[in-house]
Amino acid sequence: MALLSVIRRWHFRDEMPIREIERRTGLSRNTIRKYLRAGTVEPKFKVPERPSKLDPFAEKLSGWLRIEAGKSRKQKRTAKQMHADLVALGYEGSYGRVATFVRGWKADRQRDAQTSGRGTFVPLVFEAGEAFQFDWSEDWAVLGGERVKLQAAHTKLSHSKAFIVRAYQLQTHEMLFDALTQAFRVLGGVPQRGIFDNMKTAVDRIGVGKARQVNARFAAMASHYLFEPEFCNPASGWEKGQVEKNVQDARRRLWQQLPSFPDIDALNAWLEEQCITQWGEIQHGGLPGTVADVHAAEVDSLMPLGRPFDGFVEHTKRVSPICLVHFERNRYSVPASFANRPVSVRIYPERIVVAAEGQILCEHSRIIDRSHHTGGRTVYDWRHYLAVIQRKPGALRNGAPFAEMPEAFRQLQSQLLRRPGGDREMAEILALVLQHDEQAVLCAVELALEAGVATKTHVLNLLHRLTDGKAPPASPIDAPQALRLAQEPLANVGRYDALRDGGLRHAS
Repeated sequence: MALLSVIRRWHFRDEMPIREIERRTGLSRNTIRKYLRAGTVEPKFKVPERPSKLDPFAEKLSGWLRIEAGKSRKQKRTAKQMHADLVALGYEGSYGRVATFVRGWKADRQRDAQTSGRGTFVPLVFEAGEAFQFDWSEDWAVLGGERVKLQAAHTKLSHSKAFIVRAYQLQTHEMLFDALTQAFRVLGGVPQRGIFDNMKTAVDRIGVGKARQVNARFAAMASHYLFEPEFCNPASGWEKGQVEKNVQDARRRLWQQLPSFPDIDALNAWLEEQCITQWGEIQHGGLPGTVADVHAAEVDSLMPLGRPFDGFVEHTKRVSPICLVHFERNRYSVPASFANRPVSVRIYPERIVVAAEGQILCEHSRIIDRSHHTGGRTVYDWRHYLAVIQRKPGALRNGAPFAEMPEAFRQLQSQLLRRPGGDREMAEILALVLQHDEQAVLCAVELALEAGVATKTHVLNLLHRLTDGKAPPASPIDAPQALRLAQEPLANVGRYDALRDGGLRHAS
């Protein structure tokens, strides 16, 4: 290219003869004339078409590549495997020629996708209150001094771009329901549509096109909040690109410094405060003002939240003979009257509620332990076993649930079990909790221990004094005027003495 530039400059600017250019460059005069007549500024060389041994197999190899493109990464054949298959069909060329063909085919396919497929997008505009987008992400935080992997729920309004992030330990139904309930509370209402990906907590089966078999509990939640769920195409995250970008931004704004808090409730309170603060710091971009300014105008277009959705997941469990139900490797106690019977276990993000026969039997704080190095835990409520020890008082001595009784009860137990029949006496004292307020019984036991009289009779005496003293005074009776005494009678003890002496006749 540099030599061509020199030839053009000598001939057109310096008017040097072609013969002299020939002498200086060593090129033939015909070649020099050809360059000068063509008027090109850089040389172009025509590559001759040479036949390849791969030409008869090009169509088959292209078909293989189209089939392999639709497979998962682990199931795709490599170029070496396809070269071996072509050799088995009679191909006599080298592997390098096959690899070059494969690279060219993939480059052409990628170029086509970038110009007319997934590489091009249409900017979207949403009306106020029209839609929100939801997505999950995995992030880390320090809770109680331990580094924990959390599931972060991101909810973002499509119009104002106001967002809220909450942390959970799992991506289950009850966590999703709570995340949306809390998001609607913070965002100030419920939009008309919700845009989700095809998460298992929402979609049971993906059909053709936009057809989805929606999970029953998710459909109930959407019906409660009156928003229309809309699901993206599989592997098409750009259809909810706003919340996808919010996931990336949140990692930089919220999670990069690895927040540290005593528990997940404190972390969520901090996340909520940080999100609302950032609304006033981020410019909206499409509309004048910050995200907070646009959100303030959008709130009027949102439907009020109303009554929160009771977002539990229900499981039918059978209570074991030792009055326990199992869930997620852990065991929770149930009142003994429902042993060996089916009950309904309602799972919430932070608690477990056991119900049967239309009533709530008990409630426990939920244990979520993702460690595989420790076994399950057992949560007892000693009150659930009071009916059992009435029949089997000997179980008090080594009963695991009774190790969690208040200190006063355990001190009384240690004294009573030293005496014959003390186990039955202790069982009867504990049974008082079923008819009286537990704090009153506990106070009576503490007073008995202070007095040094650890007996059932004394505890009952003290309990009756406490309960009688707390009885409300009788309200005065507003009697009619005709029934009121004008003169109260005076007591005459002499009349009774006269009866004793026989001075008056009995009315017999």
